[in-house]
Formats: sequence, C-alpha cells, structure tokens
Amino acid sequence: MGGGGFLRVRLDLSYDGGAFNGWAVQPGLRTVQGILEEALALLIRRPIRVTVAGRTDAGVHARGQVVHLDLTEAEWLKLPRGHELDPAVALLRRIRGALSRGLGDLTGAIEVHLVSLAPVGFDARFSALWRRYSYRIADGAALWDPLERYFTLWHQSPLDVDLLNAGAVQLLGLQNFLSYCKPREGATTIRELQRFEFHRGEDGVIVATVQADAFCHNMVRSLVGSALFVGEGIEEPGWLHERLLAKKRDAKSVL
Repeated sequence: MGGGGFLRVRLDLSYDGGAFNGWAVQPGLRTVQGILEEALALLIRRPIRVTVAGRTDAGVHARGQVVHLDLTEAEWLKLPRGHELDPAVALLRRIRGALSRGLGDLTGAIEVHLVSLAPVGFDARFSALWRRYSYRIADGAALWDPLERYFTLWHQSPLDVDLLNAGAVQLLGLQNFLSYCKPREGATTIRELQRFEFHRGEDGVIVATVQADAFCHNMVRSLVGSALFVGEGIEEPGWLHERLLAKKRDAKSVL
C-alpha cells in the first residue's frame, strides 16, 4: 500500500536510451518518463507521476529499471477487462498497447516487463540498494561490430585493462566524488562506489562495470572517461585518486 489509502504499483522496464532525451520530463522534448506518464494517464484517465530508481541521461539505455506509481483501489480493480482477473496482468497488457501507440515508429523502445503490487514501504528510489551501469568500449584490439555501434564507445587507441583496473580500484568506497560529478544545488556528491572494474570479452570489447549506492549527475561517464587516460598510458593509475582528492571538476573526463 502507498500512502493515503493508495496502492503502490511497481513497474519493471527496459528502454533504448538513444531514442530519448534522457529519463526526466523536459518541456518540448521526448523523454522516457514523459512517454510513460502519458501512456499511464490515458489508461487511468488522470495525470500520473512515476518515481524512478535512478534517472538516466540522454543516450543511456536500461535493462533493469524500476519505477512505482500510486493508484486507488478502485482504479486498480477497474483495470481487468473481459475474462481478465488479475489487475497486474491487465495493466501490463494495456500499458504495452498504449506505449506502442504513443511511440509510433519507435515502438519497442520502451518495454514494460512486469507489473506487481509493491510491499508496504516500498519506494523505487529509496528502496534501491545499488545501481549498476555497464559501459562497452571497443579499442584497437576489439572486433568492431557495426551492429553494436549505438551501444559501444569506439576508441581508436589501444587500452591496457590491467592499468584501467589499477586506477579504478583506488576510487572504491565512500567518497566525495565532486571531481567526477556535475554538482546540482542542494544535492550531495558523497557516494559509495561499490564496484568499478574493466573486463575484456572474447570479442575484444572492454566492458566497464560501475556500481554504487547512487550516482550523481554525469558521474558514470566521468569515471569511465577519466579511466581511459590511464588505460592509454597517458596518466598513471594514481592520477584517478589524485583527481578525487582535488574535489575539482575539469573537462578532461567526460565521454
């Protein structure tokens, strides 16, 4: 149950971030949140606001995003039609249809996989224990696959995975990541970086895995972008930690 007699509904979804100007609603721009809320408003017949586990920037894709919304019990029970008995199944079917109509030529760019009633106290943002990002990087040693061009960073210079990991490990833990964030007024830049590592797959593509309790704005791109200077041998591994301690952002980091 949500607050004030509402039922809290959880949606598990994925999306192709290349088709949108990020997650958050922006006037005049197509965003994931905007399209999703428009589809829900058509079904519920009133404005709907969703809360997301973690907002993503333009061009960032999601495979395991979670949001919640609050519906009255009457709204929930009205969702089934015909022989349908389960409101969750009914909402899943109907939201998929509404998204398909709303996206037009981008049908399939947002996919809701699961609808469920959330337990008492659940909050998509504050109940999340961690957020994880994967960044694919194809350097000179990788097989450059044109079919992956929208999901992979193409990097001409060769990268040393051992150097990348030697620098990344120095940033783990609870830290002030001001040097790796675009600060927002009133928002903290203190985060617990739980995992930051690089692995080269069989196809030669390097995958950077970045996990934290939460991320501040532009933090993932800044961390990975800075690490590439170490992977190329331009900077020593300790440079990443030196930048962290400086608590000063510069342009030498963002992908």
